[in-house]
Amino acid sequence: MVRVRFFRDVERRFWRLIVQEGLSIERASAEVGVSWTQGRRWFANGGGMAPMTLKPSGRYLSLAERETIDLCWAEGWTQAEIARELGRSPSTIAGELERNRLPRGRRKPPLPGGQRRRPGLPPGQKPRPHYRADKAQARAERAGRRPKAAKLATHPRLRDWIADKLEHLQWSPEQIAHRLLLEFPDDESMRISHEAIYQSLYVQGRGELRRELTRCLRTGRALRKPRRRVDARRERIKDKIMISERPAEADDRAVPGHWEGDLIVGANGRSAIGTLVERSTRFVMLLHVPGGTGDAIAVRDQIVATIGTLPAALRRSLAWDQGLEMHRHVEISIAADLPDYFCDPHSPWQRGTNENTNGLLRQYYPKGTDLSVHNPSELAAIADRLNGRPRKTLGFKTPAEAFAQLVFEAQTAGVATTN
Repeated sequence: MVRVRFFRDVERRFWRLIVQEGLSIERASAEVGVSWTQGRRWFANGGGMAPMTLKPSGRYLSLAERETIDLCWAEGWTQAEIARELGRSPSTIAGELERNRLPRGRRKPPLPGGQRRRPGLPPGQKPRPHYRADKAQARAERAGRRPKAAKLATHPRLRDWIADKLEHLQWSPEQIAHRLLLEFPDDESMRISHEAIYQSLYVQGRGELRRELTRCLRTGRALRKPRRRVDARRERIKDKIMISERPAEADDRAVPGHWEGDLIVGANGRSAIGTLVERSTRFVMLLHVPGGTGDAIAVRDQIVATIGTLPAALRRSLAWDQGLEMHRHVEISIAADLPDYFCDPHSPWQRGTNENTNGLLRQYYPKGTDLSVHNPSELAAIADRLNGRPRKTLGFKTPAEAFAQLVFEAQTAGVATTN
């Protein structure tokens, strides 16, 4: 244990020389008395940043904690000792080591003459698994990325098997999920929960099962029966078209004119500000909705007045969530000649550009405040401020510059068509 503590102190001194004094990896390694190879490993595992503390970082293990596990485990510490060192639960350390167990090297060739190698472990004791902090950190980062692809979207064999049982045998999702264990006992990839199957059927975009397979279920419903009042209210939005049917050209942002919208809600839902964001340029327009989330008429009038004056080439679609403020969406679509689409419940990533913009706007409109005090001229000033910020994704042009270019091109094309 003393050796590990000393080794960790050496690594801390190495990082201080790198970060605080600006030494190169070679010089810092020589100063602390380790090889250049060991210094490169520390630097690569640290991602160029010094792990200066070993305090728990919350729910998930940090890179510095994984480095400590790596060093201590290699020195022969027990899981309980490592847990006490980090202030973590022993089960956390056990799970980390089990998830990131690395295969041991190949067995050494037999000695000539039938000689036997001296056993390295007492009889009955299993070898300790290998663990590498850098590989464990990379795996944790991959697992934490969102949104995740649905399993059925990436596993065609499993998807086809489930679709066959639904369509031809009318098995329930629960029967399918449990039957997979019997049909494929040795194939871990052929596993899925019945809830995931339901999600793939009912929430388009979460999976790849055809929507018409819902007719093969016992109930035959295309949607789950609402059990909460809020879900029943969503059903008041008639004739809505889901975002899965939006043109594919909107996904890659190559074609302008596709918009995302939402409301920033004030205190107790009694006031709101509408936001409209153009996907390709990130250009934002704000709507004055003093009546809050229930003012569907104000939302309709504001959208028509704001976006309905743009050239037709910049009015291709509008994606919104299933809030009751869009109760008059058919009137909006007709008046503004703007097809509208609705996102799936609890799926904010389907309007990612709008969600990001709303987060920026919260700097000016904090949660829990009365938003009705902001008049249209004040909203326009804040929108101009956001549209005047250079954006890396636009090559450091501003959204206002990019959108003005789109308007000019659309108007020029319209004049040429008329002539």
